[in-house]
Formats: sequence, structure tokens, C-alpha cells
Amino acid sequence: MKKLTLFMLLCLATQISKSQELENILLAATADANKLTEAYMKPAMSGLIYGMNSGWYHTAKVHKKLGFDISIGLNASTVPNEDELITFANLGLTNIVSTSTTSPTVAGSGDGAIMNVGTTVNGQPVTTSFEMPSGIKDDLPLNAVPTPAIQLSVGLPFKFDAMLRVVPEVGDDDVKGKLLGLGLKKEITSIFGPLDKLPLHVSLLAAYTKMDVNYNMDGTLPGQNQVAEFDLSSFTAQAIASLNFPIINVYGGLGYSGGNSTLKMLGSYDLEYDTGLPAPNDTITTTITDPINLDFDASGFRATIGARLSLGFFKIFGDYTLQEYNTISAGIAFSFR
Repeated sequence: MKKLTLFMLLCLATQISKSQELENILLAATADANKLTEAYMKPAMSGLIYGMNSGWYHTAKVHKKLGFDISIGLNASTVPNEDELITFANLGLTNIVSTSTTSPTVAGSGDGAIMNVGTTVNGQPVTTSFEMPSGIKDDLPLNAVPTPAIQLSVGLPFKFDAMLRVVPEVGDDDVKGKLLGLGLKKEITSIFGPLDKLPLHVSLLAAYTKMDVNYNMDGTLPGQNQVAEFDLSSFTAQAIASLNFPIINVYGGLGYSGGNSTLKMLGSYDLEYDTGLPAPNDTITTTITDPINLDFDASGFRATIGARLSLGFFKIFGDYTLQEYNTISAGIAFSFR
């Protein structure tokens, strides 16, 4: 479990700080730096919200009392083409002139644009330049935002299933994170009368996930206590149905997903600019503290269709969800009773 969680945290850390490049955006001055960071990171944050709301079920049928299953899966949320690029003209930047009209987001491909900065420090006009972070689409599984999931489901009385995704804080000095997900599924097949004699099962599902990650920045820019903090909360409510046959199970669902996340870059960062004056006054340094504080949200309706292969207690499942960031989910489960 810890290895899979570390994989998830490392994927997230890669998205939060593409190599050493994300810190360089701080040279744009605080207002523009927040705009650029938000535009660059938005696909990752939205993809994580939609991914964490996926893979909660592979059947509408609930377990018998104290029956259970353990599932291990991966959700991959595909970023729409329009969210793979930043269009600078749409951001209202005030201190920057770019050598290009666009640059890749974290979910895009290719190198970032060169940004030329003109601002003032202590009343002194200054300039500098930096390169926007490149896209990491080609480094991601299925070229999509990944969210691994390990889940325990337990049967309760009155045709309920309780679902749990939990990871205590794991990681190392570079990246640490923890996760808690809670879900509840209630089978309501019996209210449809004769349908409960068929292999059809109908349930209602609600789930909530909370994830926190701290990532120590690598010190590309001089400073102190440099850390990126990421917090995600996501929720989903769905009506689901499945046709359960001895070997093949077909399932689907309709519902709503949403959530929000925050990204903060904390600590102090020393920024050096060119003054255009003769040495030794040719550069000037200013220090900024806690420069990035961003909120992201994503929500919308979703429709899922999938299938599960049952080989005794061993299950293999996969499904596809239509939503703003379409999501593929696949995995295995060990199910008893």
C-alpha cells in the first residue's frame, strides 16, 4: 500500500513542481506569478479531483454482512486539448512580455516559453527573464493525470456497503502525504418489486476524499523554509446499476462529481533582477515570502460504463467515465461473500 501511495505522491509532486522550473515563475512578481502558476497547474488540480472521484465501485450489488473486498486500481483523467496550453493574452499580465503567445500547461507537451519581465524593486526599474515550466504529458501514464486508489469495502446490515481509502502519512524528507476517503453504498433494488428477481442490482453511492501533500522545494532560488502545500477535497454522488452474471458483470452510473484544492508555496525566496546600471550596482535582490496561494475547483455531471470479469474471488474491472475530464479506471479486486 505504501509503495502505491508513494507512487501517487511522486506523480503529484512532479505535477506541483516540474523539475526546478516552477519556482522561476516567481520572478514575474507576485500578481503575475500567481496568474501564471494557476494557469499552468489548473489541469493537474482538476484532473486529480475527477480522478479521486472515480473507481469507487465495480458493481451495484452490496456484500453480505461482513463480506468484503480489497481493490487496487488506477484512474487516469484525460485533459481536454484546450487545457493543454496557456494563452497569455487571456491572463491580464502586467509585468511580462513573452516571446510566444502560448506555453504548455503541466498537462501539455513541449518546452515552456521564454518570459521577459519588466518591473520595479524599491522604486528601481529592473528586468529579467525566465523559462516557463515545460509540459509533462509524455511522462504521465496514458498521457493523463493519474490517481492510484487502494480501497476496502465491507458489507453492513440493511444492504449497505462501507468503503474506505486510507493512508497514514508516508513519504520522506522531500514529499509527504496522507489520504482519507470514505464512501457509502446503499442497494435499493428491492423497491423496484419484480426486478429483484433479475440479475439487475441498483444502488445509491456517495463518497468523499481528502488528501494532503507537503513537498519540499529543491532550492533553485535562494531562500528559507521553501515548501509547497497541496490540499484536495473531492466528493461524488451517483446512482449505479449492474447486471451480475456468473463470470461477466456489466455496470454503470449517473451522478455528479466536484471538489476543490489549494496550492501554496510557502517560505522566503530571494529574487535577483538586472538594473541596467554599471557594476557593482548592475543587480538588485529582493525577498518575497509565501508568494503563491491559489484555489482550484472542478465539478460537473458524470456518466460511467464498465465491465468486470469474475474468476472466483478474483476480479478484474475497467470502466470509462464521461465528464469534463474523461476518466479511465481499471484494476483488480479480491472479493469475499
